[in-house]
Amino acid sequence: MARTLGPVCKRCRREGVKLFLKGSRCESAQCPFEKTKDKKPTPPGMHGFKRGKMTEYGEQLREKQKVKTYYGVLESQFRKYYQAAERSKGNTGQVLMAFLERRLDNVVYRLGFASSRAQARQLIAHGHICVNGRRLDIPSYLIRPNDVISLKAHNYQGAKASRQGAKGIVEFALEQFKGRELPEFLARKEGEGTPTGVVVRYPSFEDVSLQVQPQLIVELCSK
Repeated sequence: MARTLGPVCKRCRREGVKLFLKGSRCESAQCPFEKTKDKKPTPPGMHGFKRGKMTEYGEQLREKQKVKTYYGVLESQFRKYYQAAERSKGNTGQVLMAFLERRLDNVVYRLGFASSRAQARQLIAHGHICVNGRRLDIPSYLIRPNDVISLKAHNYQGAKASRQGAKGIVEFALEQFKGRELPEFLARKEGEGTPTGVVVRYPSFEDVSLQVQPQLIVELCSK
């Protein structure tokens, strides 16, 4: 599982776009991007922005690094997704992004059960998430249509809302999620009881929330 031990806000500055890596902090005024709305964010480092036009290779690399950081995958994982996309029918770049959207940690985050993808990975790895009623601790699991994603029942039923456990994390995330729309390939069952989400269909490139040019990634990986 990919882990980021250092400051993550500098990663957003490096890519020049908000990647929502710190959950609720990214939505608040504390976010460095919110503080510099009207200014172009400078890359991390003491020298800041460097003059000169970025090379073609540099643009391709930055696009790939942006996607890897956004979904929290390592280089070896990313290569496997690319190879699977290359073997599939359709546009390789768009299929690659659809594969990444199918990851269980991404689906848990987009359902609103976690404040960030990193937190979603932690919930899954600690055994708090069930798929079709069975506990699943593999963040990279690729969801399929009609899969039902829920929080493990004993973690939710009878637990105190104030408790800093899985229930508290999910309830806080759902509260922060209010006002945002679910992607079309997902549905969430509202009401009392254990939070539950359903996969309506396979995600497509149009469901990706990140502004990305997948063709640049394909050009880089095919070299």
